[in-house]
Amino acid sequence: MNVTSATDTTSKSSSSTTTTSSNSVDYNTFLQLLVAEMKNQDPTNPMDTAQYMSQFAQLSTVEQAMQTNSKLDALLSSQSLSQANGLIGKTVSFTDSTGASFSGKVISVSINSDGSIATLENGTKVAVGPGLTISQS
Repeated sequence: MNVTSATDTTSKSSSSTTTTSSNSVDYNTFLQLLVAEMKNQDPTNPMDTAQYMSQFAQLSTVEQAMQTNSKLDALLSSQSLSQANGLIGKTVSFTDSTGASFSGKVISVSINSDGSIATLENGTKVAVGPGLTISQS
């Protein structure tokens, strides 16, 4: 797919992927380990409960941060779709890296990991980003 850049500079975007390891510890696993350790502890040398409560609080904080990140990702995705929808039917103008100016009406917008790509009536594809002028048709 040929995509015309609206700016002279080329930028690479990095995408991060999150993988869930089978070694990750969740609340249930932590509680099962805590109960097992309490059942099997040495009565002459009991475990330090303050340390376990501290670890439990840290685990809770990390899980809440992960849930917040997940919700922010969903919000950003929704916002990208909304912005893309707003471009359809608008006229965009841009200058490519050779200095040639282009203009056209947006008929569709696709969103992928590298950003948004607008397709104009004449088939030209342009990356939505800096250097793109958007106006009413």
